[in-house]
Amino acid sequence: MGNEDRLTNAERYERGMKTLVEMVGEEGAQTIGNIGAFFPDMAHQIVSFGFGDLYSRKTLDLKQREIITITSLITQGATEQLPFHVHAALNVGLTPEEILEIVLHCAGYAGFPKACGALNVVSEVFKARNITPVTA
Repeated sequence: MGNEDRLTNAERYERGMKTLVEMVGEEGAQTIGNIGAFFPDMAHQIVSFGFGDLYSRKTLDLKQREIITITSLITQGATEQLPFHVHAALNVGLTPEEILEIVLHCAGYAGFPKACGALNVVSEVFKARNITPVTA
């Protein structure tokens, strides 16, 4: 990780907020603000570690990281965080068709119940964004 090991907590937080806003816009900052109003330490860790340390690394780009994150959430059945990451995936350049393909691929490894649960969430995000995917 090199020089990134030497960042102060404030620098990690700043870098994390920059990455978060790049991914989901000011709504991401508002979400963190809502979490911080209830539990500031959790908000700080999400920004500093999640986005300042993990998402800001250079080896994988944000599209690749969102593919991994969406896949992980689907395989865990953790649909609560899925809308945030589907929005983020679209914002960083994944196509609706790529997101649907991730869901379909996960069905083979995590099972159809988890994939169908994820599909319901993805469908709601697409509706909210007026997206009609082109499917084969």
